[in-house]
Amino acid sequence: MSTHSFYLARQPILDRNQQVQAYELLFRTSETNQATFDDGGQATATVLANAFGELSLGDVVGPYKAYINVAADFLMQEPLEFLPGPKVVLELPADALPDADLIARCRALKAKGFTLAAGNVASLDPERLPLLKEVDILKVDHQQLNNRELFVLFCHLKPLGRELLAEKIEDVEQFEHCLDLGFTLFQGYYFARPTLIAGKKLERSTLALVKLIGLLMEDAETAALETTFKQEPGLTLNLLRLVNSVASGLAVRVGSVRHAITLMGRHKLLRWLQLLLYCQHGGPDAPPSPLLLTAATRGRLLELIQLRLAPRLRDAADRAFMTGILSLLPAALGMPMDELIAPLPLAPDVRQALLEGKGDLGRLLGLAEAMERSAGRETPPEPEALAHAAGLPLSVLNACLAEALGWANSLAQEV
Repeated sequence: MSTHSFYLARQPILDRNQQVQAYELLFRTSETNQATFDDGGQATATVLANAFGELSLGDVVGPYKAYINVAADFLMQEPLEFLPGPKVVLELPADALPDADLIARCRALKAKGFTLAAGNVASLDPERLPLLKEVDILKVDHQQLNNRELFVLFCHLKPLGRELLAEKIEDVEQFEHCLDLGFTLFQGYYFARPTLIAGKKLERSTLALVKLIGLLMEDAETAALETTFKQEPGLTLNLLRLVNSVASGLAVRVGSVRHAITLMGRHKLLRWLQLLLYCQHGGPDAPPSPLLLTAATRGRLLELIQLRLAPRLRDAADRAFMTGILSLLPAALGMPMDELIAPLPLAPDVRQALLEGKGDLGRLLGLAEAMERSAGRETPPEPEALAHAAGLPLSVLNACLAEALGWANSLAQEV
């Protein structure tokens, strides 16, 4: 289960009392905390994938809104629609020229709850005026204007009735001047430089993304979607994080992949997968790592044992699979389990098993780990004790392990 680092930066947006009102999320490619990119659409997709999938939005911006720079062409893309509109401000670039399609799209996004902003405003360009009338926030670039020019522009913008944000404020004099003019929001190095957020992400299989998109477009059964997700621990983790981000405040815990798919909704799920495909970096897919196969085997083993113990409790089997497949992610990501699952909307018994090794799922997880340690030995230590711990005959336990290994090995052949 290979990983690589991802980076994201955030910079606060403050009100007149210098209290945080939002954070702008910024594309980054390394620890240098600088943005370098050729494709604005891919940069946007990467920021969205990292903020909503690799992380939980609540961990990135807390209770505040997230400002996200969106290239004009990407604004027209459907993957944006998986985002929680009331939590997001979409910031259009200075060179976005309004045509009928862009104006219609802006209105449609506002109807879905999004807030729109126009960035880098430094003049009242007549060509751009129709777009400025559609957005909610105008971000005025202080660095392009002296105090007199800023005053004149402010007087022209104020009658539009939009909230005015002074950006690129670098000292107290600039802040006080904008405060006196009547700006209500502020951003710049005077308050805070962008803070870098780094982490580890699991590689996603492009093949799995394409397969899931195809299944959704064909309106496939949920069981088929669930099967494909179960073959991709990285996507499963992303799905859980995304449900937590998009459905923030939801008073329900996710007990299975199927449950997460249902909560997410097929339309939003399709848009998210398209977004991941949009920001996917190339090269043919590498074969699954041994850690991936172990995670798949463990998840399937726990699921099969739980089904043998209680055949009618499908939800319990789903939670057992979730426990097994998540249990190896700390090794894959190099993160403590408590930090990894803190933002995930997991069922209480899954969380207890992963953090404490307790409860019925905790006992099953310990059993699976013991079976892994003994696998491959000619004389496994106390096999009868393992069977007794599971509450199953040894022959049934061995059959579950053989089926789980066969299922995991079939994944390697498929991808």
